Amino acid sequence: MYVSYKWLENYVDLSGVTPDELAEKITRSGIEVEGVERIGDGIKGVVVGHVLTCEQHPDADKLNICTVDVGEEEPVQIICGAPNVAKGQKVAVAKVGAVLPGNFKIKKAKLRGEVSQGMICSLQELGVESKLVPKEHADGIYVFPENEEVGADAVERLSLDDSILELGLTPNRSDCLSMLGVAYEVAAILDRDVKLPEPSVSGSGEKASDYVSVRVEAKEDNPLYGAKIIKNVKIGPSPAWMQHALMAAGIRPHNNVVDITNYVLLEYGQPLHAFDYDRFGSKEVVVRRAHNGEKIVTLDDTERTLSDDQLVITNGKAPVALAGVMGGADSEVQQDTTTVLLEAAYFTGAIVRGASKHHGLRSEASTRYEKGVDPERVLKAGERAAQLMAEYAGGEVLEGTVLFDEMTVQPARVSITLEKINSSLGTAITAEEVEGIFRRLGFPVEVSGETFNVTAPTRRGDITIQEDLLEEVARLYGYDHIPMTLPQGASTAGGLSPYQAKRRAVRRYLEGAGLLQAITYSLTNDKKATQYALDVKEPVRLLMPMSEERSNLRLSIVPQLLEVISYNKARQNDSLAFYEVGAVFLNEGEELPREEEHIAGALAGLWHSHLWQGEKKAVDFYVAKGILEGMFENLGVSDAISYRQAVIDGLHPGRTAEILLNDEVIGFVGATHPEVEKDLDLDATYVFELKAAPVFGYDKAPLGYSPIPRHPSITRDIALVVTQDVKAGDVQAIIKEAGGKLLKEVSVFDLYEGEHMEPGKKSLAFSLKYFDPAKTLTDEEVVKVHNKVLEAVKAKAGAELRG
Repeated sequence: MYVSYKWLENYVDLSGVTPDELAEKITRSGIEVEGVERIGDGIKGVVVGHVLTCEQHPDADKLNICTVDVGEEEPVQIICGAPNVAKGQKVAVAKVGAVLPGNFKIKKAKLRGEVSQGMICSLQELGVESKLVPKEHADGIYVFPENEEVGADAVERLSLDDSILELGLTPNRSDCLSMLGVAYEVAAILDRDVKLPEPSVSGSGEKASDYVSVRVEAKEDNPLYGAKIIKNVKIGPSPAWMQHALMAAGIRPHNNVVDITNYVLLEYGQPLHAFDYDRFGSKEVVVRRAHNGEKIVTLDDTERTLSDDQLVITNGKAPVALAGVMGGADSEVQQDTTTVLLEAAYFTGAIVRGASKHHGLRSEASTRYEKGVDPERVLKAGERAAQLMAEYAGGEVLEGTVLFDEMTVQPARVSITLEKINSSLGTAITAEEVEGIFRRLGFPVEVSGETFNVTAPTRRGDITIQEDLLEEVARLYGYDHIPMTLPQGASTAGGLSPYQAKRRAVRRYLEGAGLLQAITYSLTNDKKATQYALDVKEPVRLLMPMSEERSNLRLSIVPQLLEVISYNKARQNDSLAFYEVGAVFLNEGEELPREEEHIAGALAGLWHSHLWQGEKKAVDFYVAKGILEGMFENLGVSDAISYRQAVIDGLHPGRTAEILLNDEVIGFVGATHPEVEKDLDLDATYVFELKAAPVFGYDKAPLGYSPIPRHPSITRDIALVVTQDVKAGDVQAIIKEAGGKLLKEVSVFDLYEGEHMEPGKKSLAFSLKYFDPAKTLTDEEVVKVHNKVLEAVKAKAGAELRG
């Protein structure tokens, strides 16, 4: 809700309170003010000018030479290219030395040889958004009314010296979706009176009931409907002050009749609709549910198909408006309209919300109906609009309101005791202070001892129970005045659980390794729900998904990370590394799925680049695997981790490995399949995902230390010829087992499959380090153990020493 400070001054005395101070007070009382905007802030030297002459520039078809009176001794010459500039107009003139939005300074200039001493301004050039500028001024300069004073401050005359407070309202505070609602709130905060409009309309002698009748068939959806008739209206621009008020609230002015309905909407919070009586189609208003398949063309010139759960206003035959949402194009007010049928009605929130959602139409009217309007203001708003139409559209208001009224809404009565208030808030507020707070809020209250019997006005539909009154007392008393106390009794120091500590360690490690944290949707589509799942189960589908793209709970994080890589690559970010520690959801056949935490990552592009030295290293399988190995080392579980080649859907068959913890599969690491990369327009991308619980819950051995060795080690290198299907990891495991206590390290340092090798064979080279911390090993001791190793690899892997 955008609230104009100058407009608000019409209802509450704001003297001594600046816009910023008011914003702070409103925020401290429980309604957040998200910002204060000063529309004309920084504009200087712009005045109202009178165009005395306007002639075409001799050397430019689209320029005019204007002589403008700006309230000084002599008029000035200004070159203007606006198509609507003309002699006799009152316009906004930025004089030489003026400053416009964006710190744009006006200087004396020459245009095609003619001197220009200033600029005639459009509203856009004065900081008004294009979408809010009236259509007649959208493509040119703004023209003031003829009675505007020459030389006056144009910023003030355009109300650009105003401040706009943006209120971030919660759904329960729909009362503040109106200027009067905000006025009641501000008056309560400042302890001042509210000045309400007092509409007064003199009937023309004719009766509205002679022109129209009202019949409501859907009484539960529309318990109150009032119709007024205004004759002899003259369609034209609305007064400048009204246009400025609408633009400050984010609404574009149209004409006097439409602007008046919008103005009253903002003032009272009550939506109204003006029909062209002569285009309405009958003298009968019938409110009913739509028929299935019935059609209406709404004001946005869109044909809409209706259903029987939507409410329509009809002329007895065809729909002329979608109730509470938008009017029909056939009966809208146009330039030749002379008689207006004015609707002021109460529609229930559920029926309006359903129609608004079904047709994708969100309007100022539907927003207010959905959250609930004040039934006490419905007819008052209609009277106010009729008064303004008589005053600013020259209309004659016919006597009376044609009414259907079965409204049964009553003000809520809630009781609360002083003891309840003080015990709940931890305060010592007196009965007089509580009674004063209810008085400031405009809540009638009867005091019986220490019990307050409060009648909540219908404008405050959110007040229904004791806790609502507690909140009102607390926020008006001042949250800052509520005493702070520490909890009593024994307490323990907070801290992270071992699981939480390991999760944090993983995040710090991965970020330290160069990966950025991503937080992706837990919802995905049918196709991606089971991709890369470590535990393949039937995905959990939402009963009411927001869209088909977000209809299932995920079983893997990797598809979402690939979306992140694809999104960034499409925006020319090529070197990417992301990780996520998040939940997947496993369907166990219960009412709710089981959540399981996973650690996942995705990497693409260059991992290492020093262009000056000419060094580049692209991400590959070993980069991804190395990151994981460092993480396992950091968590102390590396001794229990192993890898084995695997084939997984969506991953490259030759560059993928399963991750095992104590021989149990907990995840995978590998390259994405070329088809996946083609579908997502990716370059080579590497991913990993593993279950967090087995890793975080692993009981690692206590930390131990070994003394720095005093005795030398002995290294032996061996090259073994094995068949192509033998894995280096399996051979390495055999060597470790056979080497016993003396063999401390085994590493692979070469693979050869060249032309000098028999078909179906390959050569694997290992480096073995032997060491005894207690003594220097002799050649005989090393040879004895080394021979056992050679015998073991020959027996278990069929390996032969390469000659």
